[in-house]
Amino acid sequence: MHRFFVDGKQIHENIIEIVGKDVKHIKDVLRLKPSDIIEISSGGWVYICEILEIKPDLVVGKVVESFKGKSEPPIHITLYQGIAKGDKMDYIIQKATEIGVREIYPLTTNRTVVKIKNKKKEKSKIDRWNTIAEEAAKQSKRDYVPRVQRIINFEEMLKLLKGNQNIIVPYEIEESFSLKDSLNKIKSGKVHLIIGPEGGFEKEEIDLLKSIGGQSITLGPRILRTETAGLVAASIILYELGDLGVMK
Repeated sequence: MHRFFVDGKQIHENIIEIVGKDVKHIKDVLRLKPSDIIEISSGGWVYICEILEIKPDLVVGKVVESFKGKSEPPIHITLYQGIAKGDKMDYIIQKATEIGVREIYPLTTNRTVVKIKNKKKEKSKIDRWNTIAEEAAKQSKRDYVPRVQRIINFEEMLKLLKGNQNIIVPYEIEESFSLKDSLNKIKSGKVHLIIGPEGGFEKEEIDLLKSIGGQSITLGPRILRTETAGLVAASIILYELGDLGVMK
């Protein structure tokens, strides 16, 4: 069954309206018809709907069943991802969404190769990444679409993180403290996962993260690429503390 996301304002008692690009997708790509059944997710709730009407700019559905969604993990992971070159960020956002990451901040650091200084280009990138997240959320039957936030620099990230707990930083030079060691101290809540760019973090950046409570950890004896490290770490976190590998 195909899933779509709507804003709460589009729900009117037992009638839900779908607008925007999903209308064309329903009409021209999926070729759905009135009486077909679809899933609509909004605010963590799932609505099973029968399509009543398909117009050029609007699809109207009638709710036949509704229930609280069960697809979201109990642990909230915010991923701060050093911006990677080429289409690697597309891949990271798509897979992080499928795994269960809740929020993503594209991050620039001292060693970040990709620098997006043009505001128009930045907005275009963010819009593209959010579209990728939405499509991945539909495919993986998420109850929420992870939000890709604006691009932030390292100093801005420090300000956002100050006062927070559960800040985990995979670092290739770390040898003694593992991700499992770090997870032993976490029971629930929110995890902040910090991933460096292709060139990794500078020692001074790691020291600054430690000064606000960050914990550098090792992911093992092999060096992982930036597009691999965050996905591996998030998967382990959700397996140990969440619902990855568990049927509800």
